[in-house]
Amino acid sequence: MKPIRILLADDHSILREGLRLLIAPQSDMEVVGEACDGFETLEKARKLQPQVIVIDIAMPRMNGIETISLLKDCCPDCRTVVLSGYEKDAYIHEALKAGATAYIVKGAPSSELLEAIRCAAQGKAFLANQVQQTVIRSYLKHHDDKPKTSEFDRLSDREQQVFRLLVEGNTSSQIADILCISPKTVDKHRAAITHKLGIDNPVKMVQYAIRTGLIDPELWEK
Repeated sequence: MKPIRILLADDHSILREGLRLLIAPQSDMEVVGEACDGFETLEKARKLQPQVIVIDIAMPRMNGIETISLLKDCCPDCRTVVLSGYEKDAYIHEALKAGATAYIVKGAPSSELLEAIRCAAQGKAFLANQVQQTVIRSYLKHHDDKPKTSEFDRLSDREQQVFRLLVEGNTSSQIADILCISPKTVDKHRAAITHKLGIDNPVKMVQYAIRTGLIDPELWEK
């Protein structure tokens, strides 16, 4: 059986090196690449097509949650294991909603991370022991019962992706590269966003995103 192909995405090189040392003795796993930010993660994912990506939430240029949501387009068959220092319910909810298969907190036993990688490779969900069952129930209730009546919910999936990337500070050209679409198409989506939300500049977009809880300023500290 071929080993699980793994991409490591974290902005700390020491942590990536530690993960390599942890994974190296595992006969059923191999690290095929590393990335230090969200952009590079997407680029490496397209090129290497890993089965599992171990990814941090707080990364420069594009945070892990946004990256996970965009991976569905460039690497639809890969699974993501979040390895984060954040234990807040909100981060776990957002990571799962974005499409993460597993969530591990830094400081957990290394055996949990290895188990999470193996589960993710099989398409099975995995949550660390620190993540309480109440968090799972809370997420499922929030996901299933929340009425989609906000202005943001009027945007199409692609428009939501463009909006989040604009809030991250990306230009139309950069967004086009990330989403593999033309700059002209990006501009059409921007026009649709302006029409639906009534927001006509990036500053107001950021204010709207923070006010409605779409982004957490903590993730911008990098």
